Amino acid sequence: MHRLIPMISAWRTEMARMGKLALGTALTALVITAASAQGVPDFVPVTDAEIQNPDPADWLSWRRTLDSWGYSPLDQINTGNVQNLRMVWAMPLNPGHQEGTPLVHDGIMYFPGPADTIHAIDAASGQLLWRYARDLPEDIGQILPVYDTTRNVALYGNLIIGNGADDYLYALDARTGELVWETQILDYHKGAKQSSGPIIANGLAITGRSCQPEGGPQACIITAHNAETGEEVWRTSPIAQGDDPNDATWGDVPLEDRQQVGAWMIPSFDPELGLVYMGTSVSAPTPKIRLAGNDETYLYHNSTLALDVATGEIVWHYQHLVDQWDMDHTFPRMLIDQQVAPDPADVEWMAPDIQPGRTYRTLSGVPGKTGVIYTLDRETGKFLWARPSLRQNIVASIDGESGRVTVNPETIPTAYGESITICPGPTGGANYYAPAYSPLTQTMYFPLTNTCAEMSALDPGEGDTGVYGIASRTYADPEAGGMIGAIHAVNAVTGASEWTYQQRAGTQSLLTTGGGLLFAGDAEGFVLAMDQRSGEVLWSMNVGSSVTGYPATFAVDGQQYVAVSTGFWLSDNFTPEIQHGRQNTLFVFALPEAGIGHRGPKREQVNPQGAMGSADAPPPGGNIGGFSRAASDGVFSAAQAQAGLAVYQTNCAACHGADLQGAGGTAPIRGVAFMNKWRGRSVAELFAYTRDAMPMGSPGSLSDPDYLAVTAYMLEQNGFPAGDTALDLDEALLAAIGID
Repeated sequence: MHRLIPMISAWRTEMARMGKLALGTALTALVITAASAQGVPDFVPVTDAEIQNPDPADWLSWRRTLDSWGYSPLDQINTGNVQNLRMVWAMPLNPGHQEGTPLVHDGIMYFPGPADTIHAIDAASGQLLWRYARDLPEDIGQILPVYDTTRNVALYGNLIIGNGADDYLYALDARTGELVWETQILDYHKGAKQSSGPIIANGLAITGRSCQPEGGPQACIITAHNAETGEEVWRTSPIAQGDDPNDATWGDVPLEDRQQVGAWMIPSFDPELGLVYMGTSVSAPTPKIRLAGNDETYLYHNSTLALDVATGEIVWHYQHLVDQWDMDHTFPRMLIDQQVAPDPADVEWMAPDIQPGRTYRTLSGVPGKTGVIYTLDRETGKFLWARPSLRQNIVASIDGESGRVTVNPETIPTAYGESITICPGPTGGANYYAPAYSPLTQTMYFPLTNTCAEMSALDPGEGDTGVYGIASRTYADPEAGGMIGAIHAVNAVTGASEWTYQQRAGTQSLLTTGGGLLFAGDAEGFVLAMDQRSGEVLWSMNVGSSVTGYPATFAVDGQQYVAVSTGFWLSDNFTPEIQHGRQNTLFVFALPEAGIGHRGPKREQVNPQGAMGSADAPPPGGNIGGFSRAASDGVFSAAQAQAGLAVYQTNCAACHGADLQGAGGTAPIRGVAFMNKWRGRSVAELFAYTRDAMPMGSPGSLSDPDYLAVTAYMLEQNGFPAGDTALDLDEALLAAIGID
């Protein structure tokens, strides 16, 4: 389904057609996407040429460039002055699983928060220009696990393009946050989950997704859409079927039982070759004794796919592992033009016919949870060399001539219930956190996690075995000396280890710069700046919560900045003694010369058009001013607030504390923290936020009157007076009330 929605008035038509949606989610989007050309009036459209060769001041794609290096040539912040780095500004983000990537263009940052919430921010000052929150369906959390992860969006022309959790691709006007078009890809009820956004390759928005078993092979697709209009151009399945020559690799498994092979991370792109490189995930169930046995390869699971950008045709593939234990291979492929001269002292497996002195177009990195580094010829898919980056016992050998991987037979289940030890465990090794490459050192830097696990295949005859059909107990690798996190620097030409840094807390995504720096974050909440050549930590700061987002660096008015974001680390059980903060926050750092403590250049925020009360005027709210009523006028009744106290005590106090000051690391919702977050925004947005977030573990499970009551109680506890009438479940009335 493809729809153009150029004006907010069309929102009202659409909502009338659809009838009652979940008020919380629908109202959120309606309130905070008021349209005006004043948000980013001087926006310069982004072209394919700029995406493929971006200005050093900008960060236009997930890893800045489509080769997935995670490298910026900016060098104002360098090894000699990084110790002077200071925080410039911070912005709280909405709740949910936060792994966002900031994009920056001409001094404006576009940041995707959880659950398709996108912010446009003055990148130097942190001033919010507009914010969009998508109207996600009421039942989406019951259908899809961890549906709210939003890793990245894309820039193209005047558009911000995102992958909606509701299985739509959609575009916003980058100047205003107004919805321009949306195209349905799949029905979210049928098992497709879109946690990562698109890259732009030759005018196409290319995305992958994960897929629950109930969706079958139809849910496991990679798609390309016209980035200007949203029209679908092609879709490709990573599950061999039909006339695909690799259909037979699934043995006698019926098509409807070929499940779960997804592409849930972000691809790389070579414009000269016209090839998109996408990694794929495991099958479900994962033990092959549940499918057609251990002798089949089940293509194209755990593979690198090279796709023709124009057609989606699979030009070549390379399979990294026939999986048994949920060891996905979806992670970044770095595209590097270089000589290939593997050092036998460090490189365990290599092709015998590598030509000395020849410059190869390579694809390299740690694509999967095993932590094995693979380097391939990206023109042909030919295997060049591979080696482990941490202790692993899953890959036994790789044939240098053919590149065929042999799995350690001791890690392959042959019967249900037998206990098998694997290292790393099914959390990795490597995972969604991204490595980086530096052309200054010709070195790849990998964030790793030292784990092992006890695994067993579950017998389907004994009941529900879950999606993957396995039982696991993951723990810290006993041979790592208690060090969970590691960064391993490996020379991309020789495969030799340059240095290894290890620490107790898990390490997260990396960034390299022309200043010789490697920026990293960790699960304890530290942001680190390291020397690329030695691994020495030159600067660090604890920002209070696990660093879960992808870092970026950019420049505004000649000053370089570094951005990181925090959230909930999924594996904090490995280090229970560490206080793992879970607050979603965006942080920006710079040198003192950038003017720390100054508000920065004044920019107009998006303001609603038309007179208040006009039928054509979009509703006010969302930090944009122009409300017809204020919360200080008394907009709820004392009885409603009292009822909210009872709701709060039953459903909220365990996390937020009896005094609303937070408990167990949960943010306070009374006092300065509350007002910093909600001043200037509408009661409608507070209501929607509360409904989407609480109670923890079952948001949306209370009645609408209960959510209104607890909203009234929070207002009362933050000093707002009661009035004669209660808050009413009327979206226009709630949207017209500003929190002052």
